[in-house]
Formats: sequence, structure tokens, C-alpha cells
Amino acid sequence: MKKKKDQGVRNYQPSDYEKEDFVSKGLATTHEQVSDTLTEGTFDGKIDEVDKNGNLVTHKGKEIKRKRK
Repeated sequence: MKKKKDQGVRNYQPSDYEKEDFVSKGLATTHEQVSDTLTEGTFDGKIDEVDKNGNLVTHKGKEIKRKRK
């Protein structure tokens, strides 16, 4: 019986944004999504509108344009 190769454990590092390997890209993307969700309180990709003083104007949100690769 073949032993499964140890996958290891890898945590997000800020340098993952500059790296091109699959794991780094995945960790950077996940980190960005979690950060956005915690900041905005939503995962639908909409940003609330605020005035020049940072006060909330509307909860309707604005779609974020994303580049598709």
C-alpha cells in the first residue's frame, strides 16, 4: 500500500500576493475575500457608498469590477 505524500501545512504570508504558485495564489485570494468580508460585513462583492467624511450614505452597494483571467 502506498503512503500518501505529506501535504504539509502552509499559512498565508503577505508575500503570497507576489508569488505565482497555485498555493500562494489561493491563499492570497482567500485572504482578500476574508478581509473584504470582515471589513464590509458581506461577501456579495458590493461596497457601501460613503460621503467625503466617511459616513454611510447607502447600503445598496456598488458592484466591484473584477478582472477574469
